Amino acid sequence: MRTYLDCYPCFIRQALEAARWIGADEAAQKLLLDRVLKLLGKVELSSTPPQIGDRVHRLVRESLGDGDPYRSFKQDATREALDLYPRMEALAAEAADPLEAAVRLSIAGNIIDAGFSHRYDLWGTVERVMSQPFAVEHLAALRGALAGARSALYLADNAGETVFDRPLIQRLGLPVIYAVKGGPVLNDATMEDARAAGLEAGVRLLSTGSDAPGTILERCSQEFREVYGRSELVIAKGQANYETLSEEGPRVFFLLQAKCPIVARDLEVEVGGIVLRQGGRE
Repeated sequence: MRTYLDCYPCFIRQALEAARWIGADEAAQKLLLDRVLKLLGKVELSSTPPQIGDRVHRLVRESLGDGDPYRSFKQDATREALDLYPRMEALAAEAADPLEAAVRLSIAGNIIDAGFSHRYDLWGTVERVMSQPFAVEHLAALRGALAGARSALYLADNAGETVFDRPLIQRLGLPVIYAVKGGPVLNDATMEDARAAGLEAGVRLLSTGSDAPGTILERCSQEFREVYGRSELVIAKGQANYETLSEEGPRVFFLLQAKCPIVARDLEVEVGGIVLRQGGRE
C-alpha cells in the first residue's frame, strides 16, 4: 500500500507522542519535530507507510536517546491482557465456532496500538468485536488453507495484542512459527514481549531481524525471509502488516481492525471495521 499525504500528520503525531511519553521537555520535542518535518520533505509517496514510519521512528529513538520509548506502555498492555486471558480462553472454548471466536479475539487485541492511540477499553473492545459483523470475512478460505497447510507463519503486531493471539494459535491445528520484531519500534512486540505474553510455550518464536513497522521483507534477516518464502500459510496481524504485504497473494491472511481512515479506504471498509481478508481477493 502506498503512502498518502494524509499519513503525514500521523507521523508527526506519533513522534510528538513518543517524546511526551518519555517526558522529554519542550525544547527536545521541538527539535525532534523539526527533524521529522525535514525528513518528510524528502520521502517519496511511492514508499509504504511503514517504510516511512521506519525512518521516522529511527529518528525518534536517536533524537530522544531512548532505544525503546514504549517499553512501559508494552509492559502495561501485556499485564492487562494477561489478566483477561482466562476470560478470552473461556469465550473461545465455549463458542459454537471456536475458530471464528478465536479469530475475533485476535482482531479485538489489535486495538492495542500506540501508533493509533494510547487509550483503549480492552474488554469493551472484546465485547464489541465478538458480536460485530465482519467488514471483510474470508473465514471459509482460512479454513481451507488450514486444511491444506503443514504449518503456519504468524506475524505478530503489538505487545499485549500478543496475548490475544494465543487462543487462535491453539485452534489452528498446525505447528506455528510466531514472528516478532528484531528490535523496538512503537509498541510492536519483540522477543522479550512475546515471552512475557506466554507465547514461548506453544510456538517457535522467530525474530524478523528488523525493527521496522510491518514486515518490510528487504529489511528482514535471511533466516526470516527463507521461512517466509517457504510458508504455505501466513497470518499477518495489524494495519502495518497489511500496508507492507497487501500484494503478497492468497497464502497471506490479514487480521485487523481498520483504525486508520487511509487503511480503511484501501480495504474499502468503514473505520472501525473488523477484517479477516485473504490476500489477492477483493
